[in-house]
Amino acid sequence: MAAQPAETRPLLSVLRGERRDPPPVWLMRQAGRYLPEYRELRATKGGFLALAYDSDAAAEITLQPIRRFGFDGAILFSDILVIPHALGQDLRFEAGEGPRLSPTLLDTTLDALTEAPERLLPIYGTIERVRRQLPAETTFLGFAGSPWTVATYMVAGQGSKEQAEARRFAYRDPLAFAAIIDRLVEATTDYLSRQIEAGVDAVQLFDSWSGSLAPREFERWVVAPTTEIIRRLHARHPGTPIIGFPKGAGGKLPAYARETGVDAVGLDETVDPVWANQVLPEGLPVQGNLDPLLLIAGGETLDVAVDAIRAAFPDRPHVFNLGHGIQLDTPIPHVERLLARIRG
Repeated sequence: MAAQPAETRPLLSVLRGERRDPPPVWLMRQAGRYLPEYRELRATKGGFLALAYDSDAAAEITLQPIRRFGFDGAILFSDILVIPHALGQDLRFEAGEGPRLSPTLLDTTLDALTEAPERLLPIYGTIERVRRQLPAETTFLGFAGSPWTVATYMVAGQGSKEQAEARRFAYRDPLAFAAIIDRLVEATTDYLSRQIEAGVDAVQLFDSWSGSLAPREFERWVVAPTTEIIRRLHARHPGTPIIGFPKGAGGKLPAYARETGVDAVGLDETVDPVWANQVLPEGLPVQGNLDPLLLIAGGETLDVAVDAIRAAFPDRPHVFNLGHGIQLDTPIPHVERLLARIRG
């Protein structure tokens, strides 16, 4: 299917620097468990990982929120930990416990793992299926985890409090940790490049745990590898926008935006959007940043917050989104109210 002109896709236009009013909107984790149609499909297909590696099921899940809500962007249904799975770690999702990777990089080395790049093939199949079915006006977003965040899981084997295991590893043996980061830069670049070749219009780098790092480590383990991924992707795919989402970056956000070369920057819910508009590079598109819990609260409180976020960016290209992923218990009528408020 031939790509549609950018001007027919509001989200893609904004990511390329054009302001749209009302702003385009999509929600992180919009394809997933808060939707009854997702829960119904999961009940028949099995667990999360089985769905993510089933191209037909994952394509259906990616499209479900587009059919229901008409979001301006569709986000690929997958997970950031498919990269360590392809690098040779075992990946499983335990009910109520989250993802588990083994063996951990505290117990082994990357060189001792047997890579399995074929594990990513179904994801490219998902993209091809979605691309054929996506409405012409909808932007298709791929994604990957940023090296620092993915490395924290690879080292600890699971999500961990304050990412202490990975931080200790990096302090204790920075050369060994740098080797992990360098391998993740290569793998992530190739993975996102294949997503673009398969049909996504733009990609997002999720650095969910970047807020745990001190400034010097933030520069070394977040900014530097992100910069290299973006440099390589821009060389391979000129014109494909890249959104950087360094959750928890706080005061380090302006430096991240300036130094990495991102085409747009995502703001988490702790960022004051007025401040962000003042300190970020002029004209840089921003994405965000409604608190996901406000979407659960709903009502006039939601309306006021939506209006305040929009007012914070009077001239800047803006993609309306949450400050992180939509929550399991989000009422669907509240999503509908959000869209009505944004779109008038």
